[in-house]
Amino acid sequence: MKIQDILAVLESTAPPVLQEGYDNAGLLTGKADWYCSGVIITLDATEQVVQEAIEKKCNLIVAHHPIIFGGLKKINGKNYVERTIITALKNDIAIYAIHTNLDNVKHGVNAAIADKLGLINRSVLQPKNALLKKLYCFVPVDHAEKVRAAIFAVGAGHIGNYSECSFNATGEGTFKAGPGTNPFVGKEGERHTEAEVKMEMIFPVWLEKKIIIALLASHPYEEVAYDVIALENNAPGIGSGMVGELANPLLEEVFLQLLKAQFGLSVIRHTKLLGKPVKKVALCGGAGAFLIGTAVAAGADFYITGDVKYHEFFDANGRLVIADIGHYESEQFTTDLLFDILNQKFPTFAVLKTEVKTNPVRYFL
Repeated sequence: MKIQDILAVLESTAPPVLQEGYDNAGLLTGKADWYCSGVIITLDATEQVVQEAIEKKCNLIVAHHPIIFGGLKKINGKNYVERTIITALKNDIAIYAIHTNLDNVKHGVNAAIADKLGLINRSVLQPKNALLKKLYCFVPVDHAEKVRAAIFAVGAGHIGNYSECSFNATGEGTFKAGPGTNPFVGKEGERHTEAEVKMEMIFPVWLEKKIIIALLASHPYEEVAYDVIALENNAPGIGSGMVGELANPLLEEVFLQLLKAQFGLSVIRHTKLLGKPVKKVALCGGAGAFLIGTAVAAGADFYITGDVKYHEFFDANGRLVIADIGHYESEQFTTDLLFDILNQKFPTFAVLKTEVKTNPVRYFL
């Protein structure tokens, strides 16, 4: 098995196009065409994790956080980032990061947090737009179902929980085949009128290449007429954070105890309790203070995230409780998530979870 086979599974789960503009997800060291001897999954690719990969003879590390985030002007080992990269390169260890693209899918990092809390009626807290396109194509009537099925098979036509969605209108298409052509219908040099179906289907931007290939391969015409239009619609299930509900409301103190138990916390930083039941919960793994206002607007009773600064706690303004459970703590189950994704696809391959605790933060109790 090659590294690219493993990356294909990861990128079908969380397409790289979904990462934020500031991010640096993807293959950071190594080559995709290397044969893979095993995978280590971790939240952070540290020096200790690279050493663990060497000892366990795994030449691919799949990390949530990119070890290379900003630009590197020198690599001489003066800090942990450079030392990690040097060790990885010297030992032919590939490092792959699946970061904000995994944050931005509904079955990603935030879903793992919501699972631990038992949240129901979930939706993306801040959906993203401009990630959808629409295909218009024109197909002779007798071949419409073949083409439609081929395009559906590669992922077009999904709207929310509905699949194989399309709009179809019949009409007449005209064309005149020029010199040297081999028309499927009609004759060279003569205008031809053909009964055709105009199909319309929505698809996510990262599937465009596959969809056009499927269209051209299944269409009978020598020259296929089609249009691809960018849309501003929100993409269902794509975006930042998540909001859901507890099956049964809890007192605030009871909910805080649930957080401590489910996430193994010794301490929770939070704003003043409001003395009302907790029903609606918003959350964002990692540094999610940028969504506090969105959580308020969503009517959440609690907002769970990490890395909240002093002045950002004031943004609760008595409208909800902000609970900072820590960056690492909020994302710790990402390792389990990635392990499950790869283990289900490659059950007999060496996919391992790191034994290194990469959290740099300690608490003195």
